[in-house]
Amino acid sequence: MENLLYDIRQCNICSEHLQFGPRPVVSAHPDSKIVIIGQAPGTKVHNSGIPWDDASGKQLRKWLKVSDDDFYDDTKFAIVPMGFCYPGKGTTGDLPPRPECAPQWHNLLFNNMPNLELVILIGMYAQKYYLQKAVKKALTETVASYKTYLPKYFVLPHSSPRNRFWLTKNPWFDDDVVPELQQKIKRLLTQL
Repeated sequence: MENLLYDIRQCNICSEHLQFGPRPVVSAHPDSKIVIIGQAPGTKVHNSGIPWDDASGKQLRKWLKVSDDDFYDDTKFAIVPMGFCYPGKGTTGDLPPRPECAPQWHNLLFNNMPNLELVILIGMYAQKYYLQKAVKKALTETVASYKTYLPKYFVLPHSSPRNRFWLTKNPWFDDDVVPELQQKIKRLLTQL
């Protein structure tokens, strides 16, 4: 695993497409029980090199009901985004994650994590890639159908502050989905 993580952190297969150059951000360990697959690092994470080191990360940790210490303990949580590097700014926000990362690195990482029990898919890029034909037409439908994908996958919207409108419009997420997510995470972490 150490060699693989080193190789990923040296990766530059899409460097000509990256506005600020490559800086892969990933965290994993052979003992990881839970993997979080999000979109791609934003500018703050690109600068710090620490996954989910931003407002989205604070919200995600609140949804998971875990401390920073637990979240950043790679024996508990692996953090493997769809794109490992900040993809750059687009007209309406950040560009989509680069398509090279997941096919190049994900299976290699997961093959080195034999204890994985839960894959948390955050946002439509991760959900479309992993759920394929089982993904619904809209993210709201996919998240509302979260029980369909259990026990392997838990689907979530992105935890970005930009999603406040979505969260306000869909109170069932905080009422039903988040408590079940928290119970599942607590159960997995107490088994360690």
